[in-house]
Amino acid sequence: MASEHVDRFERLSGYLEADPDNASLLAEAAQAAMEADALEGAIALFTRLDKVEPLKGGNANAAGVAYMRLGDLDQAHHWFDVALRDDPEDASLKFNMAWAKSLAGDFVGATELLEVDVIEALPQAAMLDLQIAHQLGQYEEAEEKVATYLGLFPDYAPLQAAVSVLALDLDQPDIARSAAERAGAIPDAMTTLATLELGEQNLDEAENLFVKALTANAHNPRAEIGMGLVMLARGNALGAAESLDKGAVQFENHLGTWIAAGWAHLLAGDQTAARARFQKAIDLDQTFGEAHGSLAVLDALDGQSEQASRGARTAMRLDQAGFSGALASILVAQSKDDPKAAEAILKRALDQPILPNGRTLMESLAIQNFRK
Repeated sequence: MASEHVDRFERLSGYLEADPDNASLLAEAAQAAMEADALEGAIALFTRLDKVEPLKGGNANAAGVAYMRLGDLDQAHHWFDVALRDDPEDASLKFNMAWAKSLAGDFVGATELLEVDVIEALPQAAMLDLQIAHQLGQYEEAEEKVATYLGLFPDYAPLQAAVSVLALDLDQPDIARSAAERAGAIPDAMTTLATLELGEQNLDEAENLFVKALTANAHNPRAEIGMGLVMLARGNALGAAESLDKGAVQFENHLGTWIAAGWAHLLAGDQTAARARFQKAIDLDQTFGEAHGSLAVLDALDGQSEQASRGARTAMRLDQAGFSGALASILVAQSKDDPKAAEAILKRALDQPILPNGRTLMESLAIQNFRK
């Protein structure tokens, strides 16, 4: 926090000792506390102010922002609602309420507040609307919004960063790179560039960008997963498992991350942990072929040929091009109920370079699942 903001907050706090019920001074001190990032102090002052003069308008909005930044979304909703009662058409207030609702997982409620006039007035509203469509898996709708929103706010870096993430998931690497480069030092943009470097096996550059993204924003599941995949590509299965687990928990329902984490644990020698991650992916989506195939690989390694065969057939039925189902079938066919033979086949398969760029099967699986 800037020292001048802290000095101003402390100076105003001193004035309040002499005049504790001065409403104007309380409001000014609360705003100073916000600028000094002293959020708990700001809330304490807003609480005092509310007893002297009920919060409304800008003060109610500021209180909502303070509560939202501290993670108390119920209180944030309350104060944004109070502010909106005084000015129900204010675009900034609508955006703040939409942001709070999105943080609480109420994406429908957030979208309802992001009306055309709000989006046209505020670039952050356009960014949020795009991110919500992406979050909900509405890829076509999100893609259709891009040109309009970039036309309105071509120089808004956070919007460019959001576009880069969407383009990456749409498998549009050129658009993803262009938007990320325009976004500059935004964590999501750095993560996009790092992911593209990872796909080209530029591991040093990918790691450097993932580290920068995580330094700027520690809660960044895509960057956390990316770091895990870098470690996996370098043969550090134990470190990869730790990062991929963290990313999987942060993402919660990202199927590919649970699969990648499971493979990292398998390569680190912990089949129990690997099985738990593969099963988590199945629990999230019974139709995800890679999850069934990965479990079938474990069954083959355990010498459970019949169970492995069933799992491999299920995986191939769900995804004929899936890697793990095919690998499980090979393990069952060639190991003849010999777990050691299956393990040797697995190691050779995972380390075998494929494609002209020399990427191994394991690297291909990891990068493929990163986007699922």
